[in-house]
Amino acid sequence: MDDRARETLAKLTTAEKASLTSGADFWTTTAIAHAGIPSVMLTDGPHGLRKQTGSADHLGLGSSVPATCFPPAVALACAFDPELAERVGIALGVESAIENVAVILGPGVNIKRSPLCGRNFEYLSEDPLVSGVLGAGLVRGIQSRGVGASLKHFAANNQETDRMRVSADIDERPLHEIYLRAFQRVVTDAQPWTVMCSYSRINGVYASEDHRLLTKLLRDDWGFNGLVVSDWGAVDDRVAALTAGLDLEMPGGSGHSAERIVAAVADGRLPESVLDSAAARVIALARKAEARIHPSHKLDVDAHHALAREAAARSIVLLKNDGGLLPLDPGRRIAVIGEFARTPRFQGGGSSHINPTRVDSALDALAAVAGDHLRFAPGFGFAAADDAASLRDEAVALAAASDVAAVFLGLTEAEESEGFDRTHINLPAAQLELLDAVLVANPNVVVVLSNGSVVALPFADRVPAIVEAWLLGQAGGSATADVLLGEANPSGKLAETIPVRLEDTPAFGNFPGSFGHVRYGEGVFVGYRWYDLRETAVAFPFGHGLSYAVFDYGVAQVHLADDGDLLVTVPVTNTSDRPGREVVQVYLGLDDSAVERPPRELKGFRSVEIPAGETVEVTVTVRSADLAYWDTRVGRFVVEPGTYRVDVGASSRDIRSTSVVDIAGDDVRVALTEHSSLAEAAAHPVVGPAVRASLPKGIFGASDGGASDGEGFADDMVLQMIGSIPLGRLPGFPSAGVTADDIRKLIAAANSAEPPD
Repeated sequence: MDDRARETLAKLTTAEKASLTSGADFWTTTAIAHAGIPSVMLTDGPHGLRKQTGSADHLGLGSSVPATCFPPAVALACAFDPELAERVGIALGVESAIENVAVILGPGVNIKRSPLCGRNFEYLSEDPLVSGVLGAGLVRGIQSRGVGASLKHFAANNQETDRMRVSADIDERPLHEIYLRAFQRVVTDAQPWTVMCSYSRINGVYASEDHRLLTKLLRDDWGFNGLVVSDWGAVDDRVAALTAGLDLEMPGGSGHSAERIVAAVADGRLPESVLDSAAARVIALARKAEARIHPSHKLDVDAHHALAREAAARSIVLLKNDGGLLPLDPGRRIAVIGEFARTPRFQGGGSSHINPTRVDSALDALAAVAGDHLRFAPGFGFAAADDAASLRDEAVALAAASDVAAVFLGLTEAEESEGFDRTHINLPAAQLELLDAVLVANPNVVVVLSNGSVVALPFADRVPAIVEAWLLGQAGGSATADVLLGEANPSGKLAETIPVRLEDTPAFGNFPGSFGHVRYGEGVFVGYRWYDLRETAVAFPFGHGLSYAVFDYGVAQVHLADDGDLLVTVPVTNTSDRPGREVVQVYLGLDDSAVERPPRELKGFRSVEIPAGETVEVTVTVRSADLAYWDTRVGRFVVEPGTYRVDVGASSRDIRSTSVVDIAGDDVRVALTEHSSLAEAAAHPVVGPAVRASLPKGIFGASDGGASDGEGFADDMVLQMIGSIPLGRLPGFPSAGVTADDIRKLIAAANSAEPPD
């Protein structure tokens, strides 16, 4: 706390300080005029500004000012480009500054544990590296314009079912390696002004009251220097939350929380110094926002719409393109089928619902180019009263009379939204029936999908071309037309695996839990880690995405830098006659690991534009810290020594070049105790040799399977058989010839000695 903050706090009563730690109303902080503390506004994001103009709510029901609706995270992540994310962030910051908003609530970096999560459209990926790198790009962009970002939802907000109370029961290793790692990356790389705690409990403790989460990890270990704000209505016990490190409770206005805080200070349950720290952070946020230079210009609607169109085109994933059916020839007869082409679904439902400055439809954009060669049939309707049979018959007739049919399928807002989880991953039956009928009439079909989370694709082997267009924001219609017609070359890659069946997914059977608890039973095996470990068939793998260009990979070279980072360089050649962009992905695996690992994990990536016919040397940096796993024995990240396999490819299952690199790793000394096993003692760097040489043979007598035949502990097979015995139990075997005092001396020697060179 600086001197200015102390001077300001000295002017305030306990009640005034307490009032600062809760909002003045739904969206703004409390002002204290006599101390020069302004009120500032926080408002919803994350893919556009949702500044409400009428009655306040957190479900997207009220009206809001017009703003650019950029591609939601589900789409933007597929560009695999932090620079593009930063440019979108800059635009978000500009629009927030114009509207005098101090903090925009986003980005969301929660992991897509299950495709059923109703809020997956707001989250970036199933992989923490992708989420962290792109999240940091968004934060940098937003805050470059003097507007704060709010990294959310900290942490383990991976479902909507019972989200206000459910306990995410997660073991330490997956908690740190999967669910916290993206947050750590954004905090250390970009220092968001605020971090928003989640609604849920983590291993029984509300996130808003979790001192280890909000103070030990976030501030002490990661160096976060900003403000922790609650999700709206996430605080269960305000005094406990304040003690844990939660600075600002939102919303506010009732004064109820402030009264509790004052009472707790008065009776000694809450040190006033804790209140002072929280109040000082609120003051610092308000003054940081006040110091921003407010833009004098109005929003450049056209420029931001153009950026939204570019980002949307970069986010589209071409899943399949057999026979080069795409791009479409606008001179051929094109049937556009599906109501989504005319009435686009371009964003998710709930608190992130943006009032767009304009909306493009794919139908209008395609028609503007194809003209009289294009015809449209809705194929299905969004209302139950629509005549499905007649709509389908009309579409089939149109398909039969056309050269190619572009069939737009997807999910409506009623089928996926904030506030509830899905119960299946199927497209509506009426849409699948329509597609089947169209395929009979015309096999030249392009399926274009509109969805906020993955859907099953039972038609994948029967449709020659599939375009995953996600939810693309307000310019998504034009961007989709750009890709379909070849004006834009698709370069998106899947940031989440598309499974064949829901039953194949990692969290199946452990989602959404029951009676207030959900068990994260898949551990670290989330997303592609799960499928690749089990060699499970998928519809399309993580990282997959085609292009109209063709890219050949050369032999990758791996260089170990002095700081421990890996520099992976691979030549990539565009062998086609058109420029394109490729996302080079670097995966690492360690076959002989001491812990369970998937075959490979993404550790670096880079999106590169490659001109037609040219070769680019692409270098991807893999940070040393990203090689580490969470060692539960010592409670920290550890780089395991060994020979790592470095796989470079176009997806997790399309590896183009493989190298190996020897990594020295970290020296980890785990203290021996009476509960340590005999095998652990035998492997100890200090006492291990003595244990192997001096412990007597045949501690089980004749029942030891031959340990007394002269090989004894030098025989690794025998050690494997009896190595699980805890040291403290050895004196219980008379034939072992060791006493409790011998064990105590052994443990003391191991824990006091320096490791050998």
